[in-house]
Amino acid sequence: MAFCGGVIVPINARYKASELAYVVQNGDLVTILTTDAVAESVNFVERLSAALPDLASNRRPRQLQVAAAPCLRNIVLLGKSRRPGFVTEQEFVTAGESRSVLQVHETRLRVRVRDRALMLYTSGTTANPKGCLLTHEAMVRNSIALGRHRYLLTREDRMWSPLPMFHIAAVLPMLAIFDVGGAYLTMGYFDAGVALKMIEKYQVTALYPAFVTIMQGLIYHPSFPKVDFTRVRLVNSNFAVQPPGVAEPIMQAMPNALQVGSFGMTEDAGTVCTGAWDEPEKQRISRLGRPLPGLELRIIDPATGAGMPMGQRGEVLVRGYSLFDCHYKDAEKSAQTIDHDGWFHTGDIGSLDAHGAVMFHGRFKDMLKVGGENVAAAEIEGLLGRHPAVKLAQVVGVPDAKYVEVPAAFVELKPDQQASAQELIDFCRKEIAGFKVPRYVRFVTEWPMSSSKIQKFKLRVELLKELGVVEVK
Repeated sequence: MAFCGGVIVPINARYKASELAYVVQNGDLVTILTTDAVAESVNFVERLSAALPDLASNRRPRQLQVAAAPCLRNIVLLGKSRRPGFVTEQEFVTAGESRSVLQVHETRLRVRVRDRALMLYTSGTTANPKGCLLTHEAMVRNSIALGRHRYLLTREDRMWSPLPMFHIAAVLPMLAIFDVGGAYLTMGYFDAGVALKMIEKYQVTALYPAFVTIMQGLIYHPSFPKVDFTRVRLVNSNFAVQPPGVAEPIMQAMPNALQVGSFGMTEDAGTVCTGAWDEPEKQRISRLGRPLPGLELRIIDPATGAGMPMGQRGEVLVRGYSLFDCHYKDAEKSAQTIDHDGWFHTGDIGSLDAHGAVMFHGRFKDMLKVGGENVAAAEIEGLLGRHPAVKLAQVVGVPDAKYVEVPAAFVELKPDQQASAQELIDFCRKEIAGFKVPRYVRFVTEWPMSSSKIQKFKLRVELLKELGVVEVK
């Protein structure tokens, strides 16, 4: 579809009906392809029907009229089922066969490298996801820069990424390995046990786990110590931003692997910076790498716009061929994030070292204002991660009558470990100033997730409900 000029909008398979309705309407979707297969108890036909209540009453499935989605013309149902309002797979195939190969080829020839190819909805830490428009050039050039020039992938490599196809961390490594003629392995959903079997069975050589929940899922699985990782030669492990306890077991299990960090985002087609083969190990595991060829990165004081000296923290700005075109249907936000010189203001807090490698220190939106003092959620999270019983911690700010805002910590404990809320508060009190110490500690066993990120806003909403706090808008 993208080759013929269409814009692909992958949809998160875990979206509920209301979230689906939002993306279909906001993204001006024209055609939806789905399946009658039920995966993980999710029935996509039922979910779409709930999102678009008048779908079943349509008598002309190839020319839909849906009040909530005026641009939607049809929904193709792959499989053997026939449902009201859906185009069947056979009807879809027959319609495709009515077009000649020459017609398809001529359509492809009209597509330009700077045409939009992909729109990904990003929903990491905010309530409403944003449609991020990426071009063919952004996706393909970034994948080539990553795979050929930084990872040095070859046709003999086998790349594994557990992320779903609606995530940039699936699309990017997939295109990178396809570019060199290698093989790509992925999963319908992340299961640590299945993943470990895949890695060993198919002799995977490159791993793209990247995110803390996936890394911890692998190392805490009972079969992890038994897996043969000797064929693995490269891992996007991001040790510099992982909690304590992640790096050591990975490095011991994969002695032949080059461990690299990376810094990136959907708005920049995935990766901006990453480590390289010619860097010393200490550099690769303590930083997130240098910009890919053709990309620029700088650190500024967000208040003045002045560049920050080496080692000083500020906002990360990125510029280059891989930048997204805009946030769909949000010209104001697009103008706020990309300035007149073409720099994308990421909202990330970062610093550069003497080698030009970047380090991520959190998000400006994750800065709490406690009694007039700036407090980085990442600082408290990192401290809690040093407690021997803590597997993962996330910190949010909640309203307070005296201090305006105070920290609240959500903590997942390691298997077979115990710690009380007061123990963790006391642990923090010994290390940081009193205004930084979490006022509340809540324990969790399952995190509210997008495809890869913990959705802090949902944690905060639940705590506010528990505390009976009503925010003044």
